[in-house]
Amino acid sequence: MVRIGLIGCGGISKVHSQVIHGMEDAQLAACADILPDRAQATADKYGCAAYTDYLKMLDNVHPDAVHLCTPHYLHPVMAEEAARRGIAVFTEKPPAIDEAGWQKILWAAKRVPVGVCFQNRYNPNVLKAQEILRQGTYGSLKGIRAFVTWHRTADYYTGADWKGNWATEGGGALINQAIHTLDLVVRFLGKVDRAEAAMANHHLKGVIEVEDTAEIYMENGDVPALLFASTAHCANAPVMIELTLEQAVLRLEEDSLEIRQDSEREMISCSADTVLGLSYWGAGHTACIRDFYRCVRENKPFGNDPASCEETMKALFAIYAQGRKML
Repeated sequence: MVRIGLIGCGGISKVHSQVIHGMEDAQLAACADILPDRAQATADKYGCAAYTDYLKMLDNVHPDAVHLCTPHYLHPVMAEEAARRGIAVFTEKPPAIDEAGWQKILWAAKRVPVGVCFQNRYNPNVLKAQEILRQGTYGSLKGIRAFVTWHRTADYYTGADWKGNWATEGGGALINQAIHTLDLVVRFLGKVDRAEAAMANHHLKGVIEVEDTAEIYMENGDVPALLFASTAHCANAPVMIELTLEQAVLRLEEDSLEIRQDSEREMISCSADTVLGLSYWGAGHTACIRDFYRCVRENKPFGNDPASCEETMKALFAIYAQGRKML
């Protein structure tokens, strides 16, 4: 039985705790949150110990693993503290907001298993598209375009003092909302030789200091990738990723994969696990978390370990180094 500690009992933690609770070989042993009522509510629901100091939880309970569901800037230091105690780490995105924090994550990964919650890698249509690329069914990749157009209001940011700030969130629409799409684009692309970006704050001026919109260009050799991300839309539209191959175009949207060849179109419905949380977050949380613990149990490398995120994080930091100068 794997004993798990949950650090941070806010919105996304509900997805993690639900998955943990549904695992036969895992137990939520303790939770921690700086807000006592929030920690106690989680403890009451799952019958575990509640703490307001995560370090006391690590020392008193010493779980086998912890899930980091805290503000972005806290992920590296919390991963470091867990690793010092020999405790495995599963962290929400982003694993770090800058290079210094990323080095802490890499340090932790040399000592204990570390997993990153890029759950959309487990979406069935993503896996199917990767299989098509590997097999070369429709020729080589010629280019990628992707769109994330969601809706975030001023209340979303004023409701949490760490959001909307460079020092604590690390950015806006890209690092928080569109990072999963950036990660998938980078994985499809394979490698990022160059990344350029333009950023703006269109609809939340005076509310946030980070971007609400980012336009990104990346390339691997002569293969370009375009990503547009914004939280200034009127609704949370489905994410769209389109891969142009030599002989076909693959379009991923929601749980489907459309294959276009000239005038012919084939729509493949890719069934997934029950979606936990908001539908546009993707359907891979259960598969991702379960796979992490399978790899820990079997002492095997985890597909979402920090090494697998290196290209994504390198691109993320390069994009912000350029784009934030425009704000």
